[in-house]
Amino acid sequence: MIALVLAAFLAAPPAPEAEARVVEYLKANVKPGQPVVVSELYNTVFTGPEERAALNRLFNTFFKLPLYMAQQQKATGKPPTLAEISEQFRFAVPGQADVMLRIMESDPRMPRFLTRDPATGEIASVDVEKILAHPRFGKALERTITGFEGRPAPVFSTTTYDGQPFTSAALDGKARLVYFWFTGCPPCVRTSPLLAELDKAYAAKGLRIVALNADRVLELPYSDEDRAAYAKAHGWTFTLAHMTAEAQEAYGAVSVFPTMFVVDAKGTIVRHFVNFQEKAVLEEAVRAALPEQVGLRR
Repeated sequence: MIALVLAAFLAAPPAPEAEARVVEYLKANVKPGQPVVVSELYNTVFTGPEERAALNRLFNTFFKLPLYMAQQQKATGKPPTLAEISEQFRFAVPGQADVMLRIMESDPRMPRFLTRDPATGEIASVDVEKILAHPRFGKALERTITGFEGRPAPVFSTTTYDGQPFTSAALDGKARLVYFWFTGCPPCVRTSPLLAELDKAYAAKGLRIVALNADRVLELPYSDEDRAAYAKAHGWTFTLAHMTAEAQEAYGAVSVFPTMFVVDAKGTIVRHFVNFQEKAVLEEAVRAALPEQVGLRR
């Protein structure tokens, strides 16, 4: 496995050209059976601050990839495509998703949990059980794919974009959709108009939507003004607040965006969704959380 946990990320996000240099180097130097040793790259190859920031980001992403692939497999019944991986982790360099998978495949200490099509490089299968059995990934994955539906929604406290405090206690007695997202997330962009439509259709029936934005935790270069402009462009009029590290952890260490939890008025999680969902799927879950208002029974 990659050999060194770096102490911290640099505050500024890596420059695109710096990340491209790191990726191109990895493409040329990843060898089967040989782990990539980040400490060596950090000390002898990538000594500039921008390249080190890029290396740090890729290192952090490396440990999220198995969880993401397993979540996708469990949620959809099929593994993610390379394009979906690139969208989720903001891989802008051609071939970047492939080289990250090659690093996993080259390291003899990583579990052999995926197979790939030799012709296209696309993932053919993901063995979720092998990831669950792994001491590093298993416990984190179990928290993200099991045990939410039918349980009380975790409590959280945060602040809104204008700095006002907000706690989940404000949602007591109300059905709600808790939405985890970040500003540059392509599946979130596809989801955004659907949330506006659900809010318009069901707010009067008791639904509350709370969008928890992960930009600060992910150290993305967006301001509250940027987020507010995004919300206005998509017609959002519901609660807009920041995801905290505590809220992220309480909801299963959310690492795939968007992630959504539909909660009924008693505070019980009805549905847990990972990644983009069609409107009909979301609407069915919302209606199930509002049985009295829409004349349905669960």
